Amino acid sequence: MGKRILVVGGVAGGASAAARVRRIDEYAEIIMFEKGPQVSISNCSLPYHLSGIVENSKSLVLMNPDSFKKRYNIDARVNTEVIKINRKNKTITVKDLVANSIYEEAYDKLILSPGASPILPNKVEGINKPNVFTVRNVEDIEQINNYLKENSVENVAVIGGGFIGIEVAENLRLAKYNVSVVEFANQIMTPFDYDMVQILHKELVDHGVNLVVNDGLAKIGDGFIETMSGEKIAANAVVLAIGVKPETRLAEEAKLEIGETGAIKVDSNYLTSDRDIYAIGDAIEVYHRLLHKPTRLALAGPAQKQARTVADHIYGKTNRNLGVIGSSSIHLFNLNAASTGLNTRTAEVAGFTYDSIYIMPTDKVGLMPNSNVMHFKLVYEKPTGKILGAQAIGKGNVDKRIDVIATIIMLNGTLEDLKDLELTYSPMLGTAKDVVNHAALVALNQLHGQYREVKVSQVRELVENDACIIDAREKKEYEAGHLKNAINIPLSEFRNRLAEIPTDKPVYIHCRSGQRSYNMVMALENLGYTNVYNISGSYLGINLYEYFNDLVTGREKIVTAYNFN
Repeated sequence: MGKRILVVGGVAGGASAAARVRRIDEYAEIIMFEKGPQVSISNCSLPYHLSGIVENSKSLVLMNPDSFKKRYNIDARVNTEVIKINRKNKTITVKDLVANSIYEEAYDKLILSPGASPILPNKVEGINKPNVFTVRNVEDIEQINNYLKENSVENVAVIGGGFIGIEVAENLRLAKYNVSVVEFANQIMTPFDYDMVQILHKELVDHGVNLVVNDGLAKIGDGFIETMSGEKIAANAVVLAIGVKPETRLAEEAKLEIGETGAIKVDSNYLTSDRDIYAIGDAIEVYHRLLHKPTRLALAGPAQKQARTVADHIYGKTNRNLGVIGSSSIHLFNLNAASTGLNTRTAEVAGFTYDSIYIMPTDKVGLMPNSNVMHFKLVYEKPTGKILGAQAIGKGNVDKRIDVIATIIMLNGTLEDLKDLELTYSPMLGTAKDVVNHAALVALNQLHGQYREVKVSQVRELVENDACIIDAREKKEYEAGHLKNAINIPLSEFRNRLAEIPTDKPVYIHCRSGQRSYNMVMALENLGYTNVYNISGSYLGINLYEYFNDLVTGREKIVTAYNFN
């Protein structure tokens, strides 16, 4: 007789674990319990129903209980809540939410995959109003969509600027709603550094989203929300997306060990403190490969890997546990954005000695159709050159570049490894020296002291202190918009104008994207100049960095005119 394996939670991790067990053992008795009305749903696709990209909400359900039974001989029970684990007897207590009946099921092995639940700010006035929603399952997204349409809603407030919040906001805006996003932190999308995220801030604003940062939700009124700063924003519906917390009630009541992050503690095989109980997915804490400590990571990819490991371990198969680094991506209107590993903020907090470079080459050969700038930031450790993380934003395939960096990180790679990486090339798809190779070369020059730069975040201070800034673009580019105190000395002319470039103080050089200014910096160093710096991001990066804060604060601009081309 086969093993009796019970799975709590039928989405992502739970469903994957159950299916993997069946592939290993045809004789196992597998029962999967899901509190909600569906099993095996595409959680990450939920927001796209709001815009109609996913037209039919039923297509979000990847497999129903009948399909699980027919394809895998798995008993998938929906609307069924596991309310207690009886470790001594190796049983669980189950409540049928439809029949309102309670029964017990015995197990040989138990797999917990309860996920995480949306965080609700209970002290906020109006939080329980019928026009306030969260997003966790298909039923939630249907309720939002139906409410908006049935009540002819025009104004929607999304509280929270993480992945779910921004995807919900984008899809609501695509559906022609007036959308406001309120984020308590000073930026959305915390995997991205503050300089990089300004590109995403601008993209939201450009598409008509009212973005409010550095402010939180204080009150939900009739037809409006009020922020902590006292600002009132029109809102006939509110979507809460301020984060999630791991579902640990079952584990805690069963006296399973909870980790320092507040999630279920597991070993390298995802065993809990009970040898017959495993846990996977958003409810557990995992090991961060770079930070060398436990963390939480609510991503579907890692959950599916954990599911496979658990099923294998039940049957004596071993798997490596390499830890996680946190790789993610998002599509936002006309942009794609992706990140992996550490950004400069997390590297700083973790105590790394690090530096970073920010470049913006084209994502394919420039004369090809649909060639666009890609904003790429690489973070590395000093003096080892070990790669710690990267971020990329652009209209092209940023995910490919970040996947390359994620692979390098998992292999403990350095800048030298990245420089030597051989990648494919086609003018329609990329460049002979790919973005990631380019980044490695610039970072190596910086690491070895052959090249110095100042970050785009430092430019406002340089302008306000009247530093010597040279604009290496051509005259017509300069006249179309420039830093207020910049001197125009084009790369094509500088060798004949060396007398205008001082040797007794720092000189900061920029162009449009950093390439011409880099060439001027290197040439000047070869000519004996010892105090020249390239401005990271150059004029395009400066404009993107400054724009959103200029817009919302009304502060004095440091440029004569914005230029985003």
